[in-house]
Amino acid sequence: MSDKALEDEVRAALGQVQLPGGAPLATYAGLSDIIITKGAIAFAITIAPGLEASFAPVRDQAQKAVSKIAGERKVMISITSDKQQAQKAQATAAPRQPGPPPKEPVKGIKSIIAVASGKGGVGKSTTAVNFALALKARGQKVAILDADIYGPSMPKLLGIEGKPAMRDDGIFTPHEAYGIKVMSIGSMLEGDQAVVWRGPMATSALRQLLRETDWGEIDTLVVDLPPGTGDVHISLVQTVPLTGAIVVSTPQDLALIDAKKAIDMFARTQVSILGIVENMSYFLCPSCGTRSDIFGTGGAADTAKSLGVPFLGGIPLHMDIRERSDAGTPIVATAPESDEAKAYIAVAELVN
Repeated sequence: MSDKALEDEVRAALGQVQLPGGAPLATYAGLSDIIITKGAIAFAITIAPGLEASFAPVRDQAQKAVSKIAGERKVMISITSDKQQAQKAQATAAPRQPGPPPKEPVKGIKSIIAVASGKGGVGKSTTAVNFALALKARGQKVAILDADIYGPSMPKLLGIEGKPAMRDDGIFTPHEAYGIKVMSIGSMLEGDQAVVWRGPMATSALRQLLRETDWGEIDTLVVDLPPGTGDVHISLVQTVPLTGAIVVSTPQDLALIDAKKAIDMFARTQVSILGIVENMSYFLCPSCGTRSDIFGTGGAADTAKSLGVPFLGGIPLHMDIRERSDAGTPIVATAPESDEAKAYIAVAELVN
């Protein structure tokens, strides 16, 4: 069945779901576009603030209706609030409690460490993978969550193929690679398929990947965040108790400008900064051994000192790291005695 035909079936199913007041969900102005991927059917329902309780049965009915035609696809439905929609709402909104909801731990997970960067292209995901593997090498039970919804990298970095298994109750069974458990929306996409979702859909996907996965008993969950300081970051820090965050940057001033913004975001949301990692710190010529500071030198260490946060060390710019990452065979797992792997292990030793 084509994606368009499946979307039509989903809309037909939603036509049988009634809103408070009797109108069908399929014709509701607050229903978002329906996104179809090889592993998921996803959409959002925008409501007036305060109407969450009255729309909860609508979400449950929609979940059941769409699940009947979804096959092996995961059904992902988010309820989002919109101020403009509130002005149009006919019902009286229930009073809301001030402040964000309390943070809830994730079942089975003792510690959550976020790996972030203000700018893309600094090697954050490669650092997150090898940091997770370094923790595992130190005896921990480790999992990694790919929270970069728009640019997921974990399937490539860890050589993961196929969709994650899903239990009868809709809970994911994560992939496993090199002894760590892995969840990524990238495993549910077709080839080069883009994720064209607004912020509420991305945060809903993050919530489901995080809370609707059977992680088992895990010492540390490493969360690979997207670049920047957007919706996904705020959703994570406001709903989940984080042990702390690691910020990745190159020594370059341009990258450090955005790294400082990431650090400021965590400070504003009361998340501890575990330290800064300087990636692509230097280059050693494989032929002559000469060191070249391609992106400058000492920038991340100086920034860490000026901000009063730990400097966790530098990772060299090395062809072997790049080649193994592209091959899905990360260096800490496949060449643990190399100097490059030891650089990641040293970071884990300082954090752990």
